[in-house]
Amino acid sequence: MTPTTPAGSGRAAAAMSLLGASTGVTAAFSSFPVAGGQALRYTLAAAVLLPLARRRPRLAHRLTGRELALLLALSATGLFGFNLLLVAALRHTDPAVVGSVVGCTPLLLGVAGPLLARRRPAARLLVAAALVVGGAALTQGFGHGDALGLLLATGTLLCEAAFSLLAVPLLPRLGPVRVSAYTTLMAVPLFAVTAALSPSALRAPTGGELLALLYLGAVLTCGAFLLWYSALTVLPADRAGLFGGLIPLTATLSGALLTATAPTPPQFLGAALVTAALLFGATTANPATPATPAGTT
Repeated sequence: MTPTTPAGSGRAAAAMSLLGASTGVTAAFSSFPVAGGQALRYTLAAAVLLPLARRRPRLAHRLTGRELALLLALSATGLFGFNLLLVAALRHTDPAVVGSVVGCTPLLLGVAGPLLARRRPAARLLVAAALVVGGAALTQGFGHGDALGLLLATGTLLCEAAFSLLAVPLLPRLGPVRVSAYTTLMAVPLFAVTAALSPSALRAPTGGELLALLYLGAVLTCGAFLLWYSALTVLPADRAGLFGGLIPLTATLSGALLTATAPTPPQFLGAALVTAALLFGATTANPATPATPAGTT
């Protein structure tokens, strides 16, 4: 492994753990109008990230047309599409089904990441990704849903993968801060227009919803985005994707702590599988790592 791998692994693990542990906060904000709430969330995140982006070293030249197209596609899929499809999927199927489908992200990244980088998928990483998917499914559980719900969950899975894959070619020049700032800013009008066309009228958040909004925008979005994109500057997408298995584990652990209930035996088995998969995948021969963008650590 290269010296950058431990740092990248730590950032990827922290990003996914932060996301999983925030499920309780996300649930507290679930009754707020979806599109309007996301518009407020990403407005807040952009307000934090844009000043940080201005403090980065100046780019040698302005954004190219290709970079703008990738940023817009990233925002439209990884942020806008993901959130709306997720909500729609949950209306047609159990959270366990949606979680199990989206939990296949490590396997999808394990195949698509190397192919987009013009290299063969590593067999060891594919095995590790399959173990992560299995462990996540055991932790999440299995539920019931209809065909439309499964289709919407699959769309959510593709958007989740796009959040990483579309960022990879942008990170070497723009860096994690700019990619995070620009995509959150682009997501605001997408959600704002959707909110304006939605039958659900935007309202003032309650005290609890306001606290959840502040956390989701300023802490979760900014923190998880920066950690994840920083990880992708030093780890290939297929290896970083393995850490997605930590989402259901940390969600289960945080839920158990909040409700004072012990995890079930399948959840313990799922945790063991994910841990074994991460250790197994971490020992694979390191492929060519992405170039570290200028101005990042």
